[in-house]
Parts: sequence; C-alpha cells; structure tokens
Amino acid sequence: MGASLSLVALIDYFTRRDFLAAGLRPHSVTLPYPYDGGDCKSSSTCTVHYWAPPGEPKLPPLLLIHGFGPQATWQWRWQVGPLSRQFHIIVPDLLGFGNSSWDCPTAPPPSEATQAAALAALLDSVEGLEGKRVAVAGTSYGGFVAYWLARAAGAGRVGPVVIASSDVLKTAADDREFLKRAGEEWGGVHELLLPAEPAAMRKLMQMVAHRPPPAMMSLDFVLRDFIQKLYTNREQLSHVFKGVTVGTDKFQVTPLSQEVLIVWGEYDQLFPMDKAFAVQRALGGKARVEIMKETGHAPQLEDPARFNEIVLDFLLAADKHAEPSIIGSSL
Repeated sequence: MGASLSLVALIDYFTRRDFLAAGLRPHSVTLPYPYDGGDCKSSSTCTVHYWAPPGEPKLPPLLLIHGFGPQATWQWRWQVGPLSRQFHIIVPDLLGFGNSSWDCPTAPPPSEATQAAALAALLDSVEGLEGKRVAVAGTSYGGFVAYWLARAAGAGRVGPVVIASSDVLKTAADDREFLKRAGEEWGGVHELLLPAEPAAMRKLMQMVAHRPPPAMMSLDFVLRDFIQKLYTNREQLSHVFKGVTVGTDKFQVTPLSQEVLIVWGEYDQLFPMDKAFAVQRALGGKARVEIMKETGHAPQLEDPARFNEIVLDFLLAADKHAEPSIIGSSL
C-alpha cells in the first residue's frame, strides 16, 4: 500500500483545484536575477512561478507570500477562494521553492532582500500591475520577505501589510530555545525545517500545528512520501536557508509607514506568542495584533475562516484613500 498511495499527490490535486476554482492560473516569468555580489554575471536570470488570474486586474492586487515548507498552494489553499472575491490574488513561489529557481550556481544564498527584489520585479512584469499599489501578506519566512518588500518599496508601491506568525526579530538565541522545545536530539534548526528522515518530519508537523495531525499522517511511509516529493529541490532550499539574514546586522527592523496587521497563533511553538508583541513594539507600537485562539504556527490552515475574516476586515478598512502612484522605491 505504501508504494502505491501518495498522500502528497492527493493533497496537491485538491489544492490546485482550489486555486483553479478561485480563478487563478499558473504562470511563470524569467527575470534578471537580483544581483547581490558573488561570481554571477549581470546577465544571470531567475524564473519565478506564480498563480494569478489571467488578464489585467479588475480588483485591488494582493500578494500572498508563503513560508518555509510545502509549496505556496498548500499554504494558502484556504485563503484564495474567499480573498479572491475582493482582491486580485498573486501567489508566487519564492526563489528556491516550488518551480522558482535561478540559473547561476555560484550566486550567494538569496536573502530576504533578494527575494523581495525578485517579487518587486515580478509585480512590474504582471499585466496591469506595473506601478500599482499592492497589499502584501506573508506567513513565517514569507513575513520576513513581506517586511523587507514593504520597507524597501515604500508606501507608494506596497500598501497595507499582514505579517503572520513571523518573528522578524528572531535571533540565534531564539533558535536555541526552539531546539529545546523540539528536544535535545536535533543538531540544528535546519534538521527540522529541511527534514530528511520521518522522525524529523513528524516532529516538524507536531510543532507547526496545535492540534495533532491525523494518525495516518504520522506513518513512516507517508512521511517519506512527503520528504521525497516536497523537498526535491533540497540543494536550493539549503542555499535559501543559509541566506536568511533575520537576526543579523543586515536585517534591521524599523517602523513601516504602511498600516500593519500582525496575526499569531496562540500556541505557536516556532515563534511563541509573546514575539507578536515584541514585533509590534519594534514597528513603533501602532500595528494591530490579533492572537488566534487554539492555533499554532499556521493559523491560516488551522482556523481559515477566522484568519480570512481578520485579514479581510483589516485590508478592506486599511488605507482606503492612499495615492496609487509610486512615491519612491529603493529596490
């Protein structure tokens, strides 16, 4: 049975069906690689895969940025339907994830700044989006990228920002505390975020979700299927992991000029709930914080109805009279 049944293929089928039902279609675009040193030539390129409705936007644009883990379709499955009724949704695969990649093997690991620059170029390449103000929501690692994009592009290009389950203040000490919560047998955070064995995959799933996953999801053959099919581009994912600059001098957190919503799971074991308020203080104390009860690190998956309600309420109320023209960008 283990050899013939692929739960990954089944989940992937249903997530893609949800995206298609929401009116989104898969696209890809080749862009100049955001050059940041290294041995790559200035002619190096990257391919960004994304989902979006065909044609020019008839609704305000909203960029959904995934975190480390499964492909974007899995992470935003329950959002694209409800949110697409009010917004023109763009859901990219970040560089190194899904079907997005770069062609220079000697490129430095892509940082949050690199990812943000690639997304800015993507937005400028999409029909009808060049110069338009875009709302942004990012979860976990995607929140790091969303913060950087919002700060670098400015309020004229990026509108209201949703930072979900994303500790943009994370330090090496926080990583050590995470490993203590996970158990002393792990040699580093990468062993859990890039699992190579069923035990690591099982532990990651237990720590991401507040409610225990179904028993079937803990079977070794199922977990091996997850590892084999979700981490096929392990070399590039390892490169991305090395490029994370949060917690270093390269990632300084300062207040954003945009309106900001911070959403956090009450029982988040990756980034504990008190981090939400630390991020709020670092952003100047004005960001709205919503703590979602009975959820862990992925509240958009554990309680999608409430998550969607919170995000829609914020986005529809935020910045209604903002000037749509670009007032400056450092990307």
